Amino acid sequence: MGALALFGIAWAMTPIPDSTQEQATAQGSVIYYRDGKTVLARQGIDRRNVELAKVPEHVRDAVIAAENRSFYQDGGVSLKGTSRALWSTLTGQQLQGGSTITQQLVRNYYSGLSQERSITRKFKEIMISIKVDQSKSKDWVLEQYLNTIYFGRGANGVQAAAQAYFGKDVSKLTVAEGAYLATVIQQPSRFADPQGDDLAAAQGRWQAVVAAMGETGALDAEQVAAQRFPKLKAPKKPFVLKGQAQYMLDQVTAELNRRGYSDEDINGGGLRIVTTFDKKLMDAAERAVKEAVPESTPKKVRTGLAAVDPATGEVVAFYGGDPRRSDYDNAFSAKVPAGSTFKPYTLATALDNGFDLSTRVNGNSPMRVASDPDHPIPNDSGRSYGQINLVTATQNSVNTAFVDLGQKVGLDKVAATVKSAGIPADQLRQHQAAAAFPLGVASVSAVQNASGFSTFANGGTHMEAHVVKSVKDADGVKNVIKPVATKVVSEQAAADTTYAMQQVVKYGTGTAARLYDRPVAGKTGTTDDSVSVWFNGFTPQLAVAVDMFRDDNKTVTIPGYGVQFGGQLPAQIWRAFMTEAMAGKPVVDFPEPSDFGYGYSTPDWERSVPDERPTERPDDWDTSQPELTDPPASDPIITRGPEEDGLPEDDPGLPTQEPEPMPTLGPDDQNSGRSLDD
Repeated sequence: MGALALFGIAWAMTPIPDSTQEQATAQGSVIYYRDGKTVLARQGIDRRNVELAKVPEHVRDAVIAAENRSFYQDGGVSLKGTSRALWSTLTGQQLQGGSTITQQLVRNYYSGLSQERSITRKFKEIMISIKVDQSKSKDWVLEQYLNTIYFGRGANGVQAAAQAYFGKDVSKLTVAEGAYLATVIQQPSRFADPQGDDLAAAQGRWQAVVAAMGETGALDAEQVAAQRFPKLKAPKKPFVLKGQAQYMLDQVTAELNRRGYSDEDINGGGLRIVTTFDKKLMDAAERAVKEAVPESTPKKVRTGLAAVDPATGEVVAFYGGDPRRSDYDNAFSAKVPAGSTFKPYTLATALDNGFDLSTRVNGNSPMRVASDPDHPIPNDSGRSYGQINLVTATQNSVNTAFVDLGQKVGLDKVAATVKSAGIPADQLRQHQAAAAFPLGVASVSAVQNASGFSTFANGGTHMEAHVVKSVKDADGVKNVIKPVATKVVSEQAAADTTYAMQQVVKYGTGTAARLYDRPVAGKTGTTDDSVSVWFNGFTPQLAVAVDMFRDDNKTVTIPGYGVQFGGQLPAQIWRAFMTEAMAGKPVVDFPEPSDFGYGYSTPDWERSVPDERPTERPDDWDTSQPELTDPPASDPIITRGPEEDGLPEDDPGLPTQEPEPMPTLGPDDQNSGRSLDD
């Protein structure tokens, strides 16, 4: 009676746990390139749960024959086996097994049961196993067991095991293959890739499983005799992230977190994640950088590239450097002063606020502004251009013209445009009241700048930059990412801004970026002392930004090539990438500007002469990338915008006018100089 009473107390005090072990139910996630088929990375535990009905009967029979022949008849425990196990525990001997499938499931599935060999834990396991057998169906127990058990080769659950050992779905397994999976349950590490004596042991165990299937009636004698040891697929090497994959994974994880997916969801939720990254374009981006950057480039010089689809906001490709050297990538993480690539944002703001391309602004150098009269702003080489229209100002990247334009249209409006085009407000706040704001004193990443310019290619509407296309959960529910669309400027303002930037590539500072089979719009950018140099451009189908900078904020200088400007290596890298990216794509024209064909052609004498520095590239290339030990320091304030252009000081193609008296712009000048004809 006393024993029964104790059993009753233990029974009452041992409920079925209401939670499962995280490792027992976690399903790893798979991350794909944009095609939804090519695997980019795998995260978390290799498990994919499968319904019992999808597991062939002969696979189930093999597991039952190998692990627990009385499974469908017993009460969840084996009295003989449990007694043997308890005796081994009491005497300190090695535990000799004896657990039923239900007991194995309870031990590996429910929370609160440790793996230690103790009388207390064993009794607890027995109690819970009996209760599970009474409250759950045998098929439920078997399904959870098959999805929980470890099969070796990193495979958790029978579906992952079928792929790991035979490269096929569990539903396609043969009798012999199912028997082998049942074989490895006993010693998964030893039988994962058996060689020599281990292979002989695996074959012997497999033959015993097949024979057991005959004894249980799952196979007849003829079927038993017909089985042959299956051919095992070579084990896959551990999944290793290569090239830009670590940077891609970092950005995908960060975006999923922002969209409400926790790290636990990503590592254990069985997600199927399709990214925006195009594998071919990712490879093209890496080639463009490595084949264009000279071997003599110092290790501290870094290069970033980002490509954005204007219609969707998808980041289709980027180059972030060498992950083996730094976990700080050049495309998303590194933010450096934008230089004159910021000028089109000011231009677009003006065109959206009553100005037009024929508006004249003051291009004389230097220029003082009322807000900071002690720091006059010069043009490159001190050139004065007089009163010039906005096309000429853009083509020649005239600093003072854009300072004048920014004062006239209002820097608050310029900042609003930049924010709407995807540049975060906190990167602008400390700069947006400065007269030099239109000259690119704020720092941006290559992705942000490419995304910003995609606004012009997309008719003035900015599509939120993103790297995740869709997420499908373990239940098959698909969440397609819908990027935020923001109207930044009117379609006509975008078209006119694009027209002005086309002249930059045709005749101005960005001629090295020309694509001779299609129109291109773009803008060079070079900050004070060439601390960062840019080329940012687009076709109607793709916006791409390329920047170069040093991780110590010093001048970007390459032995044999000298100090760099945006119209040099950045433009050459841009062209190399876009030549490959646009190959075979239809030629699409940009929309016509206002008053098409009238008033905006640039006379030959106004066309600046592109920098004539060497463009030939050496035979050998430096495939290594400079190490970044710390993020770039705070932005240097631009005092000139060396435009960019790298114009030789003795350039005969542009007349130098006698400077007018140095202008001082104040509040009363805000509406002056607007809409003047050539």
